[in-house]
Amino acid sequence: MSDVTVGKKAPNFSGKTQDGSTVKLGDFKGQHVALFFYPKDDTPGCTKQACSFRDSYADLTEKGVAVVGISVDPVASHEKFAAKFDLPYPLIADEDKKIVDAYGVWVEKSMYGRKYMGTERSCFLIGPDGKVQAIWRKVKPAENVKLVLKELDA
Repeated sequence: MSDVTVGKKAPNFSGKTQDGSTVKLGDFKGQHVALFFYPKDDTPGCTKQACSFRDSYADLTEKGVAVVGISVDPVASHEKFAAKFDLPYPLIADEDKKIVDAYGVWVEKSMYGRKYMGTERSCFLIGPDGKVQAIWRKVKPAENVKLVLKELDA
């Protein structure tokens, strides 16, 4: 389990996105970053979460917030997902699970009595100083953006 906590420096990350470019935490120096982790492209909860960030994207960027989504799906899957739902922000393909591990969101899950490893739907708000400002674990897809905006206004 990682020791990512509020007030500590956010773990650095770097990964390929849906357009083939590489995005890293350092690209957003001086900005807030809403870093959201989701289990799987184009599934109901993940689509709701991703689209709520899309729908609030203008509000977030106006407040100086960069949005980055991360799942362990491959680049090609992100490409289809982003195109299908017109997502305006980078989706990082964390296929080697380095980022989900660093943030402690690769966890044991259970469905229908079957245990398996998967991504815990979570969101980290990273401040302009590179430190974690807020963490929402097991966040509800529809509430994620509202929580980020509320934290920014606090």
